[in-house]
Amino acid sequence: MSAPSSTARTYRITALAGDGIGPEIMRVGRAVLDAVAQQMGFALQWQEGLIGGAAYEQTGDPLPAETLKMAQESDAVYLAAVGDFKYDTLPPEKRPERALLGLRAGLGLFANLRPVKVFPQLVGASSLKPEVVLGIDLVVVRELTGGIYFGQPKGIFTDAQGSRRGVNTMVYSEAEVDRIARVAFELARKRRRKLCSVDKANVLEVSQLWRERVNVIAADYPDVELSHLYIDNAAMQLVRWPKQFDVILTGNLFGDILSDEAAMLTGSIGMLPSASLGSSGPGLYEPVHGSAPDIAGQDKANPIAQVLSGALMLRYSLDQPQAADRIEQAVEAVLAQGYRTPDIYSEGMTLVGCQEMGEKLVAALSQQQAQ
Repeated sequence: MSAPSSTARTYRITALAGDGIGPEIMRVGRAVLDAVAQQMGFALQWQEGLIGGAAYEQTGDPLPAETLKMAQESDAVYLAAVGDFKYDTLPPEKRPERALLGLRAGLGLFANLRPVKVFPQLVGASSLKPEVVLGIDLVVVRELTGGIYFGQPKGIFTDAQGSRRGVNTMVYSEAEVDRIARVAFELARKRRRKLCSVDKANVLEVSQLWRERVNVIAADYPDVELSHLYIDNAAMQLVRWPKQFDVILTGNLFGDILSDEAAMLTGSIGMLPSASLGSSGPGLYEPVHGSAPDIAGQDKANPIAQVLSGALMLRYSLDQPQAADRIEQAVEAVLAQGYRTPDIYSEGMTLVGCQEMGEKLVAALSQQQAQ
């Protein structure tokens, strides 16, 4: 198919490459998205912003006001990764990771969706037995703008005797629980109609309110089977019998932990995308993994999570589900051909770097087009 015509739909996308392996995987992600856009007859207008350590180096702020404004005026935000060990000594408000919290809050993104699906070609890459992981297909729905990461008071305080103490406050309002619960119930209704809410209601009052409100919202979804687990049991069950789960609903801190644990069921955190959504406005799409500064610039990064995050962007923000399907099919095709980056490599496969994996994905898209 030729390039989009002047009448084709054009979407404005803010690209935030960030730190570490971010620029490498962003190049691949953009190349794949541009290729599928050309095939499907729409256009992506890219605008680049600074975030994380890269932004701090140039502006002294991990989330410059210009970046947030650019993101707010976009159709979607495509983020790679932020962070580096060298910034760990900065004041908390200057650290790259703080930019993520500011971006989520500034865009009103309260629902983080982290799909976890095991590709049949990668069953052997998981540390769990093949019969445990084959067929895993679940989604973690994480509340993103409340809980302990945002609650007040917070900080490190010194008393009159010079003793220091760290304080973080876990807070959830009824309204915050209700809205994220509805997102999870709606998603479960479109899948296998099973929802497991994860909390710590046996010891935390905030979790007691969480469970109460989830039960209230459940009355509006009688077709969805609701269960509850404490976070410690949920973490155990996720490695014991992961196929029992369809949609997992949980708060900010517990969701952060469980989604990373779930990522390893697939064999590598480099395979997992995510979508962060609000009531309106642009969504934020990023891989679950971090910036991996130890391998930055070495062409060792796995770009598939970045690529699959682009597919989620096409599906949820740009209303291009067929283009999303094509990207997901291209990933499966390349894995079926035996190409692997170092994190998912096994004997008998073909080892490729980040850039070459991107080239294989674009080639797979072209092959789809030719068929």
